[in-house]
Amino acid sequence: MAKSSVKLLGMLASPFSLKAQIALSLKSVDYEFIEEDLGNKSQLLLESNPVHKKIPVLIHDGKPVCESLIIVQYIDDAWTSNGPSFLPCNPFDRATTRFWAAYIDDKIYPCIRTIVFADGDEAKKTSGLHEANQIMGLLEDAFINCSKGKKFFGGENIGYVDIALGSFLAWIRVLEKLCSDSLIDETKTPNLFKWAQEFCDDDVVKVVLPDTEKLLEFANNLAARVKNANSK
Repeated sequence: MAKSSVKLLGMLASPFSLKAQIALSLKSVDYEFIEEDLGNKSQLLLESNPVHKKIPVLIHDGKPVCESLIIVQYIDDAWTSNGPSFLPCNPFDRATTRFWAAYIDDKIYPCIRTIVFADGDEAKKTSGLHEANQIMGLLEDAFINCSKGKKFFGGENIGYVDIALGSFLAWIRVLEKLCSDSLIDETKTPNLFKWAQEFCDDDVVKVVLPDTEKLLEFANNLAARVKNANSK
């Protein structure tokens, strides 16, 4: 059997890797997923991303593409005939879409780190939760403006911002468990709540979404390892 011309170097627990997985699945692209151990990075990863030495890296016909949002756009450009585009054609809408996707990456990941590594510091955890709630409030308004009354940020089809935020959904559920509070619910963010249901129920997306309980276990183990390393 011939090897796939598309490889994805990543981690199953990584929301950044998940962006690429979702995009590839939505475009019906066959690919080989290569799980990386970030404590012992492969030579392929180091050679494919010599600048940042980070996941994810998409390798298409031997050529590497780095950074998750860039990878999603590359997938959209490389497989234009495989379903609807992730990005709108209108220049203003396109710019707005890129803005919110970048905002999601810049803001949500630091909240995850703050809460996961709080190490019993309730003030730090509360601060992270407060920040996360503010972010979700802004994204609630962004959804109303971007979706224009349709199911997704991208309209009737899953688009760029949907992939950006959707890749963090399982981790958002982990934060809710760690903080015993909700971030996306029918009361505080009714539009995002409905969007999250639509996104997770998509037949293509649901196959690649990680299990929340497994992510919670991963988060607890990671926090314990970091605490142990810092105590030495």
